[in-house]
Amino acid sequence: MTTAGLSPIAAVKERFGDKEKLAAAIQSLATKDLWLDRVSENKGLDRVSNAKLLRLHAVLSTAKERFGSRAKLVDAILELENRSKDSGFKARLEEYSLPRLLDAHQSAEKRAKARKSAPAKAPVAKKKLARSRKAQAKAGK
Repeated sequence: MTTAGLSPIAAVKERFGDKEKLAAAIQSLATKDLWLDRVSENKGLDRVSNAKLLRLHAVLSTAKERFGSRAKLVDAILELENRSKDSGFKARLEEYSLPRLLDAHQSAEKRAKARKSAPAKAPVAKKKLARSRKAQAKAGK
């Protein structure tokens, strides 16, 4: 069933039954190799909005299905960007949240496709700069 056009609470009720079951599903997907735990221990996932929880579940599911772990996702981004030996860039990517990493991967895929489909550019001939009027006046004297 599709949840398009439904309010977040209706989507949660349709797909999971209630918010606690959705939070439990997120906790089961949020393993150490996939998730950086930045959730407040005092509040937990119960205080997070339904829309954010649904997005988080979708992100975790996608990442687990396509990549399996954060490390593999980071490596995929590095490969697409042709920067697999750039340790500084890798360290910066490892600090990103999972949704941000997936967005970065999607953008890198688009750029890689554009590079492959773009025809090879011919070298651009340098244009001669026109002399300014002042320079032409001096040269004419």
